[in-house]
Amino acid sequence: MVIRTLLSLLLLAITSTLSANALAVTKVQASVDRNPAVVGDYFVLTVTADDDLQAGAFDPSILLKSFIVNRTSVGRSTQIINFKSTKETRWQVILSPKKAGNITIPAFTIDGVSSNPIQLVAAPAGTKADKEQDVFIQGKANFTSAFVGQLITYKVKLFLAADLQRGAINSPVVDGAQVKQFGEDIDSSEIVNGRRFRVIERTYGIIADKPGPLAIKGANFSGDILVESSTRGSMFGFNESRPMQSQAEDIQIDIKPIPASYQGDWLVADIAVLHEKWPSEQTYKVGSPITRTLTLTLTGSDDSSIPEIAMPLPDGLKAYPEKPDRNSFVRQGQVVSQYTITTAIVPTQAGEFTLPEIRVPWWNPRTNKQEFASLPARTITVIADANAATMTPSITQSAKAPLQTHAGFWPWLSAVFALLWLISTFLWLNARRASAPVIATASARPQNLSSLASLSDACEQQDVSRILLCLQRHFSQQMNQSMTLGEIGALSIELKSMIATLQASQYSAQVTSINSQDILNTVKNVQLAQTQVKQEPIVPLNP
Repeated sequence: MVIRTLLSLLLLAITSTLSANALAVTKVQASVDRNPAVVGDYFVLTVTADDDLQAGAFDPSILLKSFIVNRTSVGRSTQIINFKSTKETRWQVILSPKKAGNITIPAFTIDGVSSNPIQLVAAPAGTKADKEQDVFIQGKANFTSAFVGQLITYKVKLFLAADLQRGAINSPVVDGAQVKQFGEDIDSSEIVNGRRFRVIERTYGIIADKPGPLAIKGANFSGDILVESSTRGSMFGFNESRPMQSQAEDIQIDIKPIPASYQGDWLVADIAVLHEKWPSEQTYKVGSPITRTLTLTLTGSDDSSIPEIAMPLPDGLKAYPEKPDRNSFVRQGQVVSQYTITTAIVPTQAGEFTLPEIRVPWWNPRTNKQEFASLPARTITVIADANAATMTPSITQSAKAPLQTHAGFWPWLSAVFALLWLISTFLWLNARRASAPVIATASARPQNLSSLASLSDACEQQDVSRILLCLQRHFSQQMNQSMTLGEIGALSIELKSMIATLQASQYSAQVTSINSQDILNTVKNVQLAQTQVKQEPIVPLNP
């Protein structure tokens, strides 16, 4: 009980002492964390008053005329030493000069007490003064003059001497040009004026659309860094977040027009090389696709600037190109672009064919001359399919065989006996026609209709593999023997072309629409022609 009474009296004494020590504002101070400051960069203005005050006691709006005013933070602290209390209210304002020159930060009045004015020197953006900052940014282009459509490499370096809490690098702003980022950011470190900086490097590509002066407004950084608090033991702790902004210098580049002497689709690059991938076979078969891949590799050019590559072919070869693949990347500090196109070439007839030379014109800005990336002409040999070659004689023989029934001469002495034999044979055949053909027709037609229905269904499903399989089944039933696609193609030019087109579509990345009616009509026409050929040998039996 006695102890409680003593504690209560002690607390009352302390409270009375603190109340007695509470005073009105007697001192207001203002300071900046750096002088000179740099246009585009932020610095901190700190205003302190020796009393516990409301946040609205300080009004920073007077600064808006000469500065970009960012956020304002307020903190309060109380210290008790030997039963004597000291209170403080501190405002921190993040400012950036609007223009270079000498700027006066006016005195601030709080509860009738004024601070001291500050004479601030604002240096232009990009001056050496920014190297003394915790954050600054640089931007540099690889050319002072370039051609229309030429890739200008613009590299940005962000230097950080403090821990980055958050932030973003904003791309350069250019009117009348395309701006594109290449690759990922590169994180490294450099020592500048004896200070170690973390460096974040980014590469942009700029392509001008028209000749004339090209103004590039430099890239900029805006974000927050962690800095050590100027007042240890305050409510801010040892580190605090501070917003920062930095702007790279503006650049102007002279853009030249396309030279009048240039011929072809405009393409400008430092280096251009054309490569080809071709199968290793010495000869190729009719209807079998040949895969050809062309790759154009450039340095100092963007993939969007590469024109389509023309690949002419002679008659007898059909091309089924895939969609070209374009990409750009950074390798050893240089922008490399590639254009790749894969084409399925299908021979439609046998023979020797010469694929013409391929030439891609481009302009070399280092030599100021037009050059060509080229591939030499290539001669290929196409042979007929072996199965198709052995198919033709068998059909010819089957057509000619009935003609041999008319050959030969019977001796006059046996004419009567031969006539009687023919009559008996004729009567016997008529007797068989009354039954056998009916059975054959009844069994063959459902098979034909079934195979055609399967073929039609495969066409409706746009299933190329199934269509080719149904073709083999249908014609194998028609010919009463196993038929390959090469043998089927030998039956007619239309079939050969149709099969070649279907096979080529299997090697193409492009979706090809299949006309089911055209396929069915082609098959039925060949079937009708075969029926007529089979009926022709019967006619001469009744001259």
